[in-house]
Amino acid sequence: MPQNTYLHKPKVAAGERRWHYLDADGQVLGRMATKAATWLRGKHKPTYTNYVDCGDFVVVTNAARVRLTGHKIDQKVYFSHSGYAGGAKTTPVKRQLERDPRKVVYLAVKRMIHGNRLRSKQMARLKIFPGPQGPGVPQPPKAALQPK
Repeated sequence: MPQNTYLHKPKVAAGERRWHYLDADGQVLGRMATKAATWLRGKHKPTYTNYVDCGDFVVVTNAARVRLTGHKIDQKVYFSHSGYAGGAKTTPVKRQLERDPRKVVYLAVKRMIHGNRLRSKQMARLKIFPGPQGPGVPQPPKAALQPK
């Protein structure tokens, strides 16, 4: 007997996308980023299809209070290169957390999503705020921020 397969419709209606709120206060960066990446890709839905953008919105608050385990706060560095000779730059994660903690969370989530054409669309639905609230984003009820 042939097995039926589900083919997701390429267009997602506006009502199908939900808002998920993550409070990063005291949470481990990698574990929090995997939750966010799962929601952004839509892997938590029964209608998940890997080549269709069916994910939800994710709002991360208190990004400045995220926690890193082990000695990562002292040893982890971000590497970038301009393309020119001698154009290598390394930025320790400790300095990056002081400058812009949103970038630390953004890079952690971005690197957990496949680098294909959908990644930029999925990452556009990620909203990160260093403090407890962000402007222009619907705020969750108090019960939604409690850890589960």
